[in-house]
Amino acid sequence: MIKTPISLQDLRRRLYDKAKTETSWRFWGLYVHVCKHETLTRAYQLSKANNGAPGIDGVTFEAIEAGGLESFLAQLREELVQCTYRPLRLRTVEIPKASGGQRRLSIPTIRDRVVQGALKLILEPIFEADFQPGSFGYRPKRSAHDAIRRVSGAILERKTDVIDFDLRHYFDTVRHHLLLEKVAKRIDDGEVMHLLKLILKTSGKCGVPQGGVLSPLLSNLYLNEVDKLLERAREATRHDGWTGIEYARFADDLVVLVDGQARRRGWRGAIEQRLRRVFAQLQVEVNDEKSRCVDLTRGESFGFLGFEFRRLRSRKGRWMPLCLPQIAKRTALLRKLKMIFRRLRSQPVGRVIELINPILRGWVNYFAVGNSSRCFSFVSNWVEKKIRRHLAHARGRQGFGWKRWSRRWLYETLGLFGHYHVTYQTRPKAAPV
Repeated sequence: MIKTPISLQDLRRRLYDKAKTETSWRFWGLYVHVCKHETLTRAYQLSKANNGAPGIDGVTFEAIEAGGLESFLAQLREELVQCTYRPLRLRTVEIPKASGGQRRLSIPTIRDRVVQGALKLILEPIFEADFQPGSFGYRPKRSAHDAIRRVSGAILERKTDVIDFDLRHYFDTVRHHLLLEKVAKRIDDGEVMHLLKLILKTSGKCGVPQGGVLSPLLSNLYLNEVDKLLERAREATRHDGWTGIEYARFADDLVVLVDGQARRRGWRGAIEQRLRRVFAQLQVEVNDEKSRCVDLTRGESFGFLGFEFRRLRSRKGRWMPLCLPQIAKRTALLRKLKMIFRRLRSQPVGRVIELINPILRGWVNYFAVGNSSRCFSFVSNWVEKKIRRHLAHARGRQGFGWKRWSRRWLYETLGLFGHYHVTYQTRPKAAPV
């Protein structure tokens, strides 16, 4: 869970324990905890730590603190207690997607982010107790790396029939009435439900805004029925400690891996049919153009969370999962770096390195869990050549200066990022042949 002040943390722990032990319990009296000064203060701290852009009102964190943080929180608390709080419209921003096209983000004001954060602090432990082990998106103590390890482990266990689902505009098509019904199964608090309705209305008649504080929790809750179906199928196929089905979901990215033995080939079709029925009930559209069924035994591959997965034989003759960064992700990284080099062509090399190092560090840390050595070597050589050309251009020279500037000087003196190290993951024991 998120580290919070001790009393709030205790409340969250009690809510989680109650929800875990009594799966049909409906919680009431939660609104008073949402309105507490301690909850609002922690929500503000979390919002500020994310360092998000201002909303439609243009108010920044600096402006709030200059006018007095305590008065800001006191006024917000008074509006919540008196039930006069109304969220403002969302500011819409489009950012480029790595795969092409634009992704629309809807940014709430800081004031609304604090309220959403306070509501999330209270609701999260309740629904976290209901979420399934195969769900990894935006959950406490879970990450994309955990989902990648789960998929790699399933391939190692010879689950080679893969269903790769792509959901069309998932966040924009979440139906509010269905979502509120799912929330109401656990929440028996009219004021909390009214506040949640007000927040949802800011995104229109349907959908949860990408960029909202509460959106990840709500989007996971909406697809929890899908996870439950897959978890039941996983347990139904368990035999001698091994399962015939595995799955991993990160937000709207879902892959299902089925045992590749001939006598179990029919499972893939049955699982796909059941999942499509559940998606239809939720009114979530499956993008058939991008959804795929893959057979890893035929040398096919599939993409998940920026990685390309396939299967190959190791030097010892065993079948092993191969997890590589997708070419599109590498291309997007180089394109982003190239724009920085072009924009700062006349700037000192130190300024260039200051801007590209955080980008490289984040990209490498994410892909370090895969078989990324060759990709890392390509990226490091490309970046080093760009730095050498920048240095040569500044001095009116040609070439890359291989003799003039040593690699050690580039990395140690200039401080260019050079930690391209792969983190090898511990693999689970392979399934018996």
